[in-house]
Amino acid sequence: MLEASGASTAAARISARRRTPPPTWLVVALACAGQFLVVLDVSVVNVALPSMRTDLALSASGLQWVVNAYAIAFAGFMLLGGRAGDLYGRKRMFLVGLGLFTLASLGGGFAQEGWQLLLARAVQGLGAAVLAPSTLTILTAAVPEGAARARAIATWTAVGAGGGAAGGLVGGVLVDGLSWRWVLLINVPVGAVVLAGAVLWLTESRAGERRRLDLPGAMLVTGGLATLAYGISRTESDGWAATATLVPLLGGLLLLGLFLLVEARTGAPLMPLGLLRLRSVASANVAMLVSGSSMFSMWFFMTLYAQNVLGYSPLEAGAALVPSSLAVVLGSKLAPRFMPAIGARNVAVLGTLVAAAGFGWQSTMTADGAYVTAIMIPGVLMMLGAGLAATPLASLAISGAAAGDAGLVSGLINTSRTMGGSLGLAVMSTIAAARSGGEDAGPGALTDGYALVFRTAAVVLVAGAVLMWAWLPAGEREAKGAGG
Repeated sequence: MLEASGASTAAARISARRRTPPPTWLVVALACAGQFLVVLDVSVVNVALPSMRTDLALSASGLQWVVNAYAIAFAGFMLLGGRAGDLYGRKRMFLVGLGLFTLASLGGGFAQEGWQLLLARAVQGLGAAVLAPSTLTILTAAVPEGAARARAIATWTAVGAGGGAAGGLVGGVLVDGLSWRWVLLINVPVGAVVLAGAVLWLTESRAGERRRLDLPGAMLVTGGLATLAYGISRTESDGWAATATLVPLLGGLLLLGLFLLVEARTGAPLMPLGLLRLRSVASANVAMLVSGSSMFSMWFFMTLYAQNVLGYSPLEAGAALVPSSLAVVLGSKLAPRFMPAIGARNVAVLGTLVAAAGFGWQSTMTADGAYVTAIMIPGVLMMLGAGLAATPLASLAISGAAAGDAGLVSGLINTSRTMGGSLGLAVMSTIAAARSGGEDAGPGALTDGYALVFRTAAVVLVAGAVLMWAWLPAGEREAKGAGG
């Protein structure tokens, strides 16, 4: 009898320990690790692109799709991933997304043909789309609203931004030391470790009853984005008026229009259009899309400039961007310190203007530029501004939505940033190619093309800063009450 009672007591203690929430810092660390991986893979391939082109006989447009296949799948399915986390459990979607991402990385690392690499990158993007929204909602669910949550979001933003920034250095080390394949294969052991930690320490949470997911909506928005980006990429070789360009452009717009129609009529929409009537959600997402369209392309063109014009090796190109990597982390950590004093909107505007100054400086590049003035200082300004702007935008968007929509809004803000980035990259690549005459042009012509990209991005960012000043709510309290 006593033995049975003791066994029962021991079992109860074990059960209680399992129900005890893990330390907040551990939850934040796991969430940030997941975010680091998915953002790292947006940029880590950049320094490997010349090696991929040689090994797999990829065209110049094919190189663009090594980046965009990931980014478009990531952006297109992130709304679905965010809603799935709300309905079926954030931990479950974290595990599913990370598992898919890790397996696709393994497949891409062993690709023997260009199409195999592009397929693996698209599947990676799908896994990232399921994983990424859960990282932010797991974090916000574990940290109470207020200064602590602002710091946690800043850490999440800094780690994500650092992942994008560190991609160049990590990729350079792997390409120079091993081969381009390791920029993908490195995800496998890291992903396995994070998966094990998530299984052991994360607790499950959801914000709604289970219901049917809006798969038609997900397919329409992803197909629309991919088709639109393809149409933009065709302008490089065929021009804007060619049938080969106009058909996919119009087709992409049609698919996105059908997506909005489906969302308005379905009982369980992927993106309830009523969310966009919230000023904080609508304005923060438009601001993120506009800024993302410029900032995403920075790593791509800075890496090409360093290697194709200045003659840097992959490792040297990655190392050249280390100060920028540190600057984006610094900006993300400074933002929550400034937000209580001057307001989230003002911090977002300030960061965007700092970034615009960096892009403007970068547009003065020359074919024989010195590292300090041609890469380091403008890169630091660009990424310091990016870090300052991202945290207040994410904070404003989430603070204005209901708790049950947290995963969806998290997916939406990530979608806006990545969608803006993928479409922006397609446009900027076309601008660069039109000015330089293509990737086979000489260093001087390539520099002219890259410089025009940075000049265009600076103008876009200034326009974005004006938009933020006019439309963003002044602070989180106003965001909660702002509708329409």
